[in-house]
Amino acid sequence: MKNILVLYYSRHGATKDMAQHIARGVNAVEGAEARLRTVAPVSTTCEAVEDSIPDEGHPYVAPSDLEQCDGLLMGSPTRFGNMAAPLKYFLDSTSPQWLSGALIDKPAGVFTSTSSLHGGQESTLLSMMLPLLHHGMVMVGIPYSESELLSTTSGGTPYGASHLAGPESKNKLSEEEKKLCFALGKRVATLAL
Repeated sequence: MKNILVLYYSRHGATKDMAQHIARGVNAVEGAEARLRTVAPVSTTCEAVEDSIPDEGHPYVAPSDLEQCDGLLMGSPTRFGNMAAPLKYFLDSTSPQWLSGALIDKPAGVFTSTSSLHGGQESTLLSMMLPLLHHGMVMVGIPYSESELLSTTSGGTPYGASHLAGPESKNKLSEEEKKLCFALGKRVATLAL
């Protein structure tokens, strides 16, 4: 069984919803299984310490989750056209995995959610790709054979799945966005096999 890590940070729930649709795509591939993980929030107060287990939702990611995965799907809300600090903070701690080559040649895809249509979806996806490329991962996008890329009026890019959450983060995933999430998960799992 191929273990596909679906790693995300979500503040208002949209990125978590995307992760769950992506995991469905992974699990639709025979021989692949999604492992959902999140990262702890970070604080500007240096003394703040987060519990090692979240109160609810998916468990926090551990370095062993990266080392044991056969593929990775990583998601974050957009923060000024970049990934959110908690995800970046976690990635900054992955030097041991970089030194050991733990992620070399494994397929990876990225996903994001923004509050506005032009809020930096593509630049956020590209920002998440950079550390994964440094790890030697093989980046996977969404090909235009997925017809939803041509019909979506909200999220969805060839760089990865995306969602338009709206200014108050209340928009539900559109049908096109759900299908593109599913397609990205399925594609990474298929390539991992």
